[in-house]
Amino acid sequence: MPDLSLKLGGKTEVSVAGTKIPTRYVDITTFPSNPAVAPGDRFSVVLDIQPHPNMHVYAPGAKGYQVISLSIEPNPLVRVLLLEYPVSETYFFKVLNEHVPVFQKPFRLVQGLILEDTLEARAILSGKENVTVKGTLEYQTCDDNMCFLPVSVPLAWTMTLRRPF
Repeated sequence: MPDLSLKLGGKTEVSVAGTKIPTRYVDITTFPSNPAVAPGDRFSVVLDIQPHPNMHVYAPGAKGYQVISLSIEPNPLVRVLLLEYPVSETYFFKVLNEHVPVFQKPFRLVQGLILEDTLEARAILSGKENVTVKGTLEYQTCDDNMCFLPVSVPLAWTMTLRRPF
């Protein structure tokens, strides 16, 4: 696991452990924004995605293709916020004579989360040292000539629980 530096709110820099996941058409590095969280904390899980040369993945607004997305498994401890996408670029797919929004350069997805601060959440967390968030990254890649089958990549992020709470 590589150690990565991440600026939080443009001020604080923290060191977090990342996980590299090479796939056939993209390379993924993922990490939580905070190595430790407490009930009520807002944090993120981050995915840095690098399409391989001459490959692209579909961005929001693409019709008829699997848009890259992250789904977080339901968890009574975690409230899921909106997934943040970067600005996409328009790709002209000559074979089909169509213009589609894509990502073909390295890009970052940021999924905001909140660790719940309810009596139920505190009871579940009591005596635990860590909290794990699980999710699935789904995407479809294409090159200049063809598209490949959609892919699902299971992911998990484990953060230390910060005391006292």
